[in-house]
Amino acid sequence: MKISSAKDEENAPESSKVELIRHSAAHVLAEAVKELFPDVKLGIGPAIENGFYYDFDLKHTFTPEDLEKIEQRMKEIIKRNEKFERFESTKKKAEEILKDEPYKLELLKELDKPTFYKNGEFIDLCKGPHVNYTPAIKAFKLTKVSGAYWKGNSDNKQLQRIYGLAFKTKDELNNYLKLLEEAEKRNHLHLGKKLDLFSFHSEAPAMPFWHNNGMIIKNELIKFWRELHQQENYQEIETPIILDKELWLKSGHWDNYKENMYFTKVDNRDFAVKPMNCPGGMLLYNEKLHSYKEFPLKVAELGLVHRHEMSGVTYGLFRVRRFTQDDAHIFITDEQIKDEVIDIIKLVGRIYKQFGFTYSVEISTRPEKSIGTKEQWDYAEDSLKKALKELKLDFKLNESQGAFYGPKIDFHIKDAIARTWQCGTIQLDMAMPERFDLTYEGKDGKKHRPVMLHRAIYGSLERFIGILIEHYAGQFPLWLSPVQVILLTITDAQKEYVKKLSQKLKELDIRVEIDTRNESMSKKVRDAQLNYIPYILTIGDREIQNKELAVRTLDGKIKTEKINLFIERILKEIKERK
Repeated sequence: MKISSAKDEENAPESSKVELIRHSAAHVLAEAVKELFPDVKLGIGPAIENGFYYDFDLKHTFTPEDLEKIEQRMKEIIKRNEKFERFESTKKKAEEILKDEPYKLELLKELDKPTFYKNGEFIDLCKGPHVNYTPAIKAFKLTKVSGAYWKGNSDNKQLQRIYGLAFKTKDELNNYLKLLEEAEKRNHLHLGKKLDLFSFHSEAPAMPFWHNNGMIIKNELIKFWRELHQQENYQEIETPIILDKELWLKSGHWDNYKENMYFTKVDNRDFAVKPMNCPGGMLLYNEKLHSYKEFPLKVAELGLVHRHEMSGVTYGLFRVRRFTQDDAHIFITDEQIKDEVIDIIKLVGRIYKQFGFTYSVEISTRPEKSIGTKEQWDYAEDSLKKALKELKLDFKLNESQGAFYGPKIDFHIKDAIARTWQCGTIQLDMAMPERFDLTYEGKDGKKHRPVMLHRAIYGSLERFIGILIEHYAGQFPLWLSPVQVILLTITDAQKEYVKKLSQKLKELDIRVEIDTRNESMSKKVRDAQLNYIPYILTIGDREIQNKELAVRTLDGKIKTEKINLFIERILKEIKERK
């Protein structure tokens, strides 16, 4: 057994050196926990975005005080200037090294040539890479503990997962901690409750209940979506939520996605609740014969889908089990791929721009396991690249990360505090047309197989609304605000006038509330501001006499405006979705 200096830092490109720091920090975390809790059994500890984690099996439940002790011990280990050394081993010797680590022994069974990393007295089964010495870990912080099933399987034991952050410098770490503080202020779960948008209940885990205010936002997003899709000549359909098992066998979901699906029996037949809209769309396509003259045939569906996500990964609106997908399936000829992808990208841009989002693009290419010929894949990938190049959009290439049925483009939007979210996607599908024997009549009068594009822009309406809540920090633009205007009376003398004015605004489809409580004006204004109502209108005897309004906005500006001019102005603002 030869132990050698890893020299991973020297061999790593500059762009990936922070990953070495994060992976090494995970080992130091495991070393610290092992020193403080000798009975612990180790799971796995990879680098992740912005940090690292490690899974532990321990009877003792980690507390916040434990995290402080563990973090302090990590700092002591780093000061020891321990060297990361790599060595290979035989299976037999590896079993001896790991004899007291059942989870590591399980991982060992999957390896042909086990490799280890040693720092100080700590040894871990690992393929690396790592920094050369522990002092390279200069800026880290442990953040939380959560439960995690071994290997992500709920049939396995639940371990304790300790998360940490790690960056190259303390400034980078401090900047990220500030970002987390800002993100917490914008947390959509807190704001969702405060603004009465949605709630969750144990009777339907990870399935949101939409309140009236939340439904207003959802319906406005759908209205905007429909307007643009009608302009782009999409047909809108709706397919059933529950479909026969045979359909899911045909589509491949039964074999490849069954663990994420819900099932039921009807008249002694097996049915599944749909996790995707595609198979139902295929049935509709085959309802009649199609010609190349119909192409591109654009079919959109706001489909309600259900997916059995594990309880450990569900979170707020970001990861739910029931959601509405703004799906579309577009049927085209081979020659139409590039132009149709360009049209979709333009539509994506129009929608994201409406909310102030910029976005980046990734292309994922043919994976090891795939269907279709090399020529088909090359043509499909080239068509996607040509579309992006024609639009002068830079893109990241994810080699071998496409779906088994075709390459794809993913859109990552950037929010107000520079976080990115993957929402939209364009996926080129070579499997569904084959599985469902989709055909069209070509110019030659013969039957041909259409190319099929799957496409979503919001992705999930639930998740997109969660992103919007945090993007706007709860302060929605006027067109999306559940309440657009609130009328405040100074005394009881204005009550009847305000009721009539409120009715007039409602007839113009302006969402309005009135506040005639016997409270001070400062309290009424403050309550309206806390609910982020865009226009706060104060009405006293003088305003009634002059047919005016005292208009206050959330940025603190106050002005007097004639009623008719105010109505005209905000109707224009709503219509233009400013």
